Amino acid sequence: MPKLTIDNITVEVPPGTNVLEAAKQVGIWIPHFCYHPALGSVGACRLCAMKFLEGPVKGVQMSCMIPAQDGMVVSTTDGEAARMRQMVIEWLMLNHPHDCPVCDEGGECLLQDYTVAGGHGNRRYRGKKRTHTNQYLGPYIEHEMNRCIQCYRCVRFYQEYAGGSDFGVMGSAARVYYGRFSEGELESPFSGNLVDICPTGVFTDKTARFRARYWDYDMAPSVCPHCSLGCNTIPAARYRELLKTMARRNDAVNGWFICDKGRFGNSPVNDPKRPRTPLIDGTEASWEAALDALVLRLGEVLEIYGEGSIAVVGSPRLALEGNALLPILAACADGGVLSFFADAGEADRTATAVSLLNRDNAAGMADVQAADAVVIMGGDLLEEGPMMALAVRQAWRKGARLFMVGGDGGVVLTKTLGLQVTPLTSLAAAPLTEFRNPVIVCGTSRAALDEIEVAAGAGAKLACLLSGPNAFAAAMLSREHGAPGLSQAIAGGTIRGIIAFEADIPPELLADIPFVAAADWLPTETVKQAQIFLPTTAWVEMEGTFINNEGRAQRFKQVMQPGLPIKGLDPALHPPRVHGRVAPGSDVRPAWQVIDALIERLGGERIVEPLGNRWEKLHNLDPEGGGTRVL
Repeated sequence: MPKLTIDNITVEVPPGTNVLEAAKQVGIWIPHFCYHPALGSVGACRLCAMKFLEGPVKGVQMSCMIPAQDGMVVSTTDGEAARMRQMVIEWLMLNHPHDCPVCDEGGECLLQDYTVAGGHGNRRYRGKKRTHTNQYLGPYIEHEMNRCIQCYRCVRFYQEYAGGSDFGVMGSAARVYYGRFSEGELESPFSGNLVDICPTGVFTDKTARFRARYWDYDMAPSVCPHCSLGCNTIPAARYRELLKTMARRNDAVNGWFICDKGRFGNSPVNDPKRPRTPLIDGTEASWEAALDALVLRLGEVLEIYGEGSIAVVGSPRLALEGNALLPILAACADGGVLSFFADAGEADRTATAVSLLNRDNAAGMADVQAADAVVIMGGDLLEEGPMMALAVRQAWRKGARLFMVGGDGGVVLTKTLGLQVTPLTSLAAAPLTEFRNPVIVCGTSRAALDEIEVAAGAGAKLACLLSGPNAFAAAMLSREHGAPGLSQAIAGGTIRGIIAFEADIPPELLADIPFVAAADWLPTETVKQAQIFLPTTAWVEMEGTFINNEGRAQRFKQVMQPGLPIKGLDPALHPPRVHGRVAPGSDVRPAWQVIDALIERLGGERIVEPLGNRWEKLHNLDPEGGGTRVL
């Protein structure tokens, strides 16, 4: 590995590392705008200047463009280099509107930080500033071109990394403009990353505009609940309202980015229709009364219909802490039927896929990015796991061949991400043996059982897209306890009562069930039909664990306290006018605590730690780490 000296500190770095990154490894942070680890180097902003004193390169150079080499002696404090960085900052600020006090990026702005750090405190330029007209880019992204420093990060991400074609850079004379040819909603399903990747305030999150400063947010490491990939996120909340979600780097999962579905899917947490109070037959009740009523009615169902007439139902979106306790609850409910999936077909396909995965053949998004051939079958990537589609694009950019079995033959992926996909009629037609590192991406929502089995035995790594953020764990528990899909259990004709925990059960399955109880934080159809309802916390209001599609367990932390947002939910945006010792709407509980309370009432022992037995190794899982594989 190359060994070089930076500011009298010797550092050894992997081949291909640039000098800017080498300096970071020894704690020397040099300002830079255009360079981003995920996008590479272009040397556009001219800010990362260092003085190369000895070695194969001499003089003041852009450190992001110089690979580290043996014998290099580099100075970041050399007067010539420091002066250049100071002057570049001043040039970049010539046309900047200096609107930090009213800019949403203030407090989390690289330009602001580097300007202050570079010592540029006095404005000498007295000429007219260049100005631009901003564009409407849709409901999620606010555009303010006058703050642009022309680093090209946005267009490089949008076009090169994400394959978008409706946003770019246009130039005329000395003017450069980043936007659409004509204003309109951004079409890329990854457009929200412009907010994170822009080092200034050109692109800001419109959904949280003017709501808080960075230091005001309640934040914690979290995991996206909107699909099975387990992308790492940082939700930001204030005054009991989830304001926005940012990407959190995890090279083993999502890298630096997230999709728009995960970034802008916050509204259900703040939804005024969200159920927040226990109900008995539609009437508000205390927790104690609702739990007692539930136990009483379960007893009545068992007395009338006999043992085995109760179904205890978990779900792929219920955290591991809740799903893991359901077998105990089912046992306490006189041998009630246990189920983790509403649909029997979904249960079979997910259980089959998970049973065929092991530590050697299970592929995550990092494996897909490193593949030299990717075969897509049985699913819609952009619907079931958008970030998997972005991983497929990175593989294609490195030269991987792409194939699609059935579906639309890759038409949508070509249109949306600019990919070149070869359509196939069957997996057998894929020339997998011609490649050293092929990966099959299989959507389990549409693939048949035999197709999943064939994919697992095709000699390639397998990345399965599942039906929810914790579908992998639900499938493991289903196999372990022989739990059928709920539709199959109901078809047997013995189920007369259901207790559903964050489960999305089709109304037709509930039509002939005399008694339904539900615990959830979403206003689902199951909740609407429940005689007894118990409100649970959303994932950002609790700690928990999801196991993603490759069997990686990841911990998420509590971000915010539950309760009605202080902003208020009436048309005038007044806060709730309720006097009390606790916040209105805050009387919700994590699902596993609800399950624990029922177990105790049904004669079981109180649960102190929900992750017992085989899950004990997850007790100390670091939420800020890369997660751990359970395969």
